[in-house]
Amino acid sequence: MKNNFFCKSTAVYLYEKPSRKCKISSQILYGEKFKILLKNKNWLKIKTSFDNYTGYVKKINYVNKFKATHKIKKIFAIVYKKPNKNSKTKKKLSFCSFISVKKKENKFYKFDNYWIKKKDVAPISKKESIFSKIKIFKNIRYKWGGANFRGIDCSALVQIFYKYNNKFCPRDTKDQIRFFKKSKNTKLFKKNDLIFWTGHVAVCINKKSLIHAYGPKKKVVIMNIKKTINEIKQNANLSVIGKMK
Repeated sequence: MKNNFFCKSTAVYLYEKPSRKCKISSQILYGEKFKILLKNKNWLKIKTSFDNYTGYVKKINYVNKFKATHKIKKIFAIVYKKPNKNSKTKKKLSFCSFISVKKKENKFYKFDNYWIKKKDVAPISKKESIFSKIKIFKNIRYKWGGANFRGIDCSALVQIFYKYNNKFCPRDTKDQIRFFKKSKNTKLFKKNDLIFWTGHVAVCINKKSLIHAYGPKKKVVIMNIKKTINEIKQNANLSVIGKMK
C-alpha cells in the first residue's frame, strides 16, 4: 500500500483499536505526515512519521502531496474564507499545525482554499528556545491522548514543543524518560528541566515553578515545584523517578 500522506483535518484522534469506544492513544494535527498501514472498512490504521506512533483513525481528510512552509505559532489560528477579518470560519488550526503558503495578500497568507493571518504563523525553519511558548497552553483542558488547544496531556505538552522546533521527542512518558539525558541531582531545578514520575512529566519554567497538563486539576497549570512533588506523593503515592535535561 502506498504511503506518505498528510492530514488535512484540523485534529484527529488516534485510537488503539478501530472503535471510538476504545482508548485514545494520541492525536495528529493539520499538515502532519503519516503512513497508511491498513484499511479496515471506515477506519485506517496509520503510523505517524514524526514519532512512528500507530493507531486507528476515522473520518480523516488527507492528501498525498504537501510541502509545509509555515507552522502555527499561536495556541490556535482562525481560518478565513477570504483575506479579510470579516470572513472567518469556525475552523481553527492548533499550535504546531503545518500549512503550505501559496499566496500573500495584505495581512494574510493563502493556504489550500483558505486564508490565515500572517501574525499567527512562522516559517517552518524557524527555531527558538524549546519551551519559550509553553505558557500559551496555560488553562488548556487536560485530555488523555490530546495534543491541541482543545485538550492536551502531559507528554504531548513536552513533545509538541520539540516538534515545533523540528526536533524529535517520543510521545509517551516512558519513552521520554529513556530518551532524555538524566541528571544526577534531583533536588535542584532550573528552567527547562523535565521532572518525571511514573506516567507523568512536568516542565520547569524556573527554579521554583513548573507547568504541566495535570489530570487532578483537569487542565494545564503552573505550580510550585516542591508543593507539586509533595502533592503527587501524598495523593498518588508517586515519587520523582528522574530529572532530565
